[in-house]
Amino acid sequence: MILFLLFYISIYGGVHMYAFMKLKRGLEFGIASNLLLALLMLLMLAAPIVVLALERAGQEAFARGLAYISFIWMALIFLFISTAFIFDIYRLIHFSARHLVQSPLEHLTLSLRSFCLLSIFLACAVVVYGYFEALNIRTDHLTITTDKLPPKIERLRIAQISDVHLGLIVGKSRLGRIVGKVRQARPDILVSTGDLVDGQMDSPEKLAEMLKSIPTRYGKYAITGNHEFYAGLERALAFTEKAGFVMLRGEGKTIEGAVNIAGVDDPARGSYRPEHATGEKAALENLPRDLYTILLKHQPVVNKASQIFFDLQLSGHTHKGQIFPFSLMTKLFYRTHTGLTTLDDNTKLYVNRGSGTWGPPIRFLALPEVTIIDIEAATGK
Repeated sequence: MILFLLFYISIYGGVHMYAFMKLKRGLEFGIASNLLLALLMLLMLAAPIVVLALERAGQEAFARGLAYISFIWMALIFLFISTAFIFDIYRLIHFSARHLVQSPLEHLTLSLRSFCLLSIFLACAVVVYGYFEALNIRTDHLTITTDKLPPKIERLRIAQISDVHLGLIVGKSRLGRIVGKVRQARPDILVSTGDLVDGQMDSPEKLAEMLKSIPTRYGKYAITGNHEFYAGLERALAFTEKAGFVMLRGEGKTIEGAVNIAGVDDPARGSYRPEHATGEKAALENLPRDLYTILLKHQPVVNKASQIFFDLQLSGHTHKGQIFPFSLMTKLFYRTHTGLTTLDDNTKLYVNRGSGTWGPPIRFLALPEVTIIDIEAATGK
């Protein structure tokens, strides 16, 4: 916890320091205004920690209100420094060009104040737009053909949700939108690829019932993500099972002779439940090889040793960055951070952008999704 706090304060504190200096120089505040701005930033720096403390103390209403304020602020401050940084690069290029051509090039630049105000405007505009984008659940369709379906099945429909993050911010309303998309697709199987829960939930029984009421032919299956461990593993598992999901924790199942599904815990388990650190290869290798095999794995990392044992890996975790330009960062960490990738002739990886939000209730250029995967029998089988 101490290491986490040091990391949090150094990163998020540095972000606030940069923003403070940009606002101070750009808007030319007086001493009183600078002190008020500094106080506001200190409060917002501490707010997420206070939210966690209130949540654990059972003060849900206060925690929720402060969570909305602090996480929207988080989005604002990151978007502000992102645009300000881009403008700083432009100003550096303009400065270099001005000296290179020996001309002021005044028509190609703005004042420092104008750049600052434009950064504020763009950050606010993206936050407002992104709030509504986060509510716009998109249904993405994917069709895969295979010769591994049994003769009695021509098509198997899988619905994938991921990174819902049920908690203080994502609750009944947003879950209702997700459930509506899943119901509309009428899947044979529903899978959750981790981070279904995040923290304190208002009326968890009602949320669990909403998920449990979704009709499926072959059932619902889920795995842990990193946030199940952060939120409290036992509570997260109890909720997921009440929602009608079968938890796959380093194990595989053959479902009514139709398809194989295996699932593994997120690596975050290592610090919490080492007894569940079963390798995915062990979960896969004893399943019937003549049936189509799906691996549920929260992070979109492919294990070469187990790749020959599955046909499709379903993952999440990345959120596609959730708020651009952070998608550029997730792309650096994960080779496939969204969408479908063909690993070889027989194996594919699909990464869901996430059905909910983590932190800020905002998405920008990263629409939330429910994925519908139709696995169809190859023509002429």
